[in-house]
Amino acid sequence: MSIETYLEQNRERHLEELLELLRIPSVSAISEYKEELHRAADYLRDRFGDLGLSCEIIPTAGHPIVLAERRVSEDAPTVLIYGHYDVQPAEPFEEWESEPFEPAIRDGKIYARGASDDKGQLYAHMKGVEAALQEHPDLPLNIVFLLEGEEEVSSPNLVPFVEEHRDRLKANVVLISDGSMLGPDKPSLTYGLRGISYVEVNVRAAGRDLHSGAYGGGVANAINVLATMISKLHDEDGRITIPGFYDDVREISEEERKSLEGLPFDPESYLANVGVKAQGGERGYPLIERIWTRPSLDVNGIGGGFQGEGAKTVIAAQATAKISCRLVPDQDPEKVTEALSAHLKSLAPEGVEVEVKDLSGGHPAVVPLDSPALQLAGEALEEVWGKKPYFVRTGGSIPIVSAFQQLLDADVVLLDMGLETDQVHAPNEHFGVDNYYRGIHASTQTLVRLASLS
Repeated sequence: MSIETYLEQNRERHLEELLELLRIPSVSAISEYKEELHRAADYLRDRFGDLGLSCEIIPTAGHPIVLAERRVSEDAPTVLIYGHYDVQPAEPFEEWESEPFEPAIRDGKIYARGASDDKGQLYAHMKGVEAALQEHPDLPLNIVFLLEGEEEVSSPNLVPFVEEHRDRLKANVVLISDGSMLGPDKPSLTYGLRGISYVEVNVRAAGRDLHSGAYGGGVANAINVLATMISKLHDEDGRITIPGFYDDVREISEEERKSLEGLPFDPESYLANVGVKAQGGERGYPLIERIWTRPSLDVNGIGGGFQGEGAKTVIAAQATAKISCRLVPDQDPEKVTEALSAHLKSLAPEGVEVEVKDLSGGHPAVVPLDSPALQLAGEALEEVWGKKPYFVRTGGSIPIVSAFQQLLDADVVLLDMGLETDQVHAPNEHFGVDNYYRGIHASTQTLVRLASLS
């Protein structure tokens, strides 16, 4: 039986199994869902058992890791498939058109929290393994699944786990699907990710909030101070003013720039899809470079003073902002965080206290375009989609990718199945049914080809 015939005959079962997984509210950020994460891990363990893979649920200081393996030979190449079974909180519930943990299919899309991020994509790989082994039961490929339950809370226990078990996890290639294709009917492989430096800055200008009539004009207002500091983080051309910030930035080659120019990327449509009417960021670069290959700095949240209904005339004693920098090769997140912290403190006026807290960080990652694994995955996508895939970078960050590169010395293939319009992390998250089935087929064809790696 061909792979295509097998997949067609098992379409309904493959869909129903995914829907069962989506019904489990495995929200990692909220403690009351702890048992649901264990239930999701148990479900995955049972499905791996159906595939004939050995599987164990490994406790961590947080939510468990699911590790499944098919070992055929020490001489065979090894693929490590990474994904996460935890999901974002579903709030606000009232904005969902259907229950977030009772999947509904409308207009060819599966609506549920986690449908695209990341249950639908990781489960496509599980069914891809099933189909590949059905067609090639003696496939000369070691397959390892590493599924975590803490990706949505920054994976605090994953890197220590990989460090401790690096011999067991050693692989020729790491296969990840946790993102978006270039667009509908535009299959793509991601070869570059930005890194991240994320901080919280707290400004204190007084011991308590003060009456604006009694003190206004005579003391520093923490909100005013913080706003002024933030306004100085960019110059008039949109360049980041942190001293030395651009020293380590690796410029892209002319060859890569021409490749990016050839992609079917429409800046106007890209911005219009999210209701934006004007470009921002660093002048002198096209939009696709600004969001993929250039570093950035953004304020992600700001607060302080009175924000309730009505009026309260106070001068804020304290103000807080959360700031993230997206980084490109060869920027180091620790170095950037230190420079950002020093710069923020230098911008504060005398007598104002500034505290900068490091919240998280991750290195950028780039896979060489001539990577054999990347090229084999490209062949698989062409087989499934009937067209050559696009090779793209993305502005987002997946810190574990650089960790896999460094700790396992493996190439990483980002074979994304979702779309930017899937509304991940938002109400009415969805995943195209056809994209799910094509993802299964793409996974199958990729695995068969990866068996040829030496």
